[in-house]
Amino acid sequence: FRVTAREFLDEQPSDEVLFANVGIPLRTQMEILCPGRGDEMVTFYRAHNHARHDDLARPYPHVERVLDELAAREMPMAVVTSKGRVAVDLGVRMIGLERYVPRVFTSDVVETHKHDPFPLRHAAGELGLDLTRCIYLGDSPHDMAAARDGGAIAVAALWGMFDRESVLAERPDYALSDIDELLELIDGDPDRFACSPKER
Repeated sequence: FRVTAREFLDEQPSDEVLFANVGIPLRTQMEILCPGRGDEMVTFYRAHNHARHDDLARPYPHVERVLDELAAREMPMAVVTSKGRVAVDLGVRMIGLERYVPRVFTSDVVETHKHDPFPLRHAAGELGLDLTRCIYLGDSPHDMAAARDGGAIAVAALWGMFDRESVLAERPDYALSDIDELLELIDGDPDRFACSPKER
């Protein structure tokens, strides 16, 4: 974002401005920053991002262990993201996420995006799940708004890039400081959540 802003904008916005809309599709973010040049900015951003991704991206602690446990419980899982497929595939490949999450719903496959709840409804429908029994774990205000408005169980991941206050302002049902707490949440009320394919 910073490199793209330096290339296209007359002055460098603060990180607060640059990152305010992370969680919605990239082109929309770029149009907000520089109306009329969104497509150019996306092309530039992606070239830089894809070249540097593996040098800079790192998984958060405990993620693999928690995903192992959820997979052992046959908990159906999917990714719903405003990223495009190429960017998602970089991260999926890096951490081996496909072992756990066979379905990935990107901004390329839906026409309406977060903070609208449509992508969550679409994913739940494709998986044959009741969205009201699905946790949507996200780290942005847009994630929480989409989950809440769609009737999903909105769970804030407070270890992401957004400050706590902005994520909590969207009134998630739960807020976690570490992904380990997700297992405690599910164990505390197992009947509330979509558990195994047999229980859909």
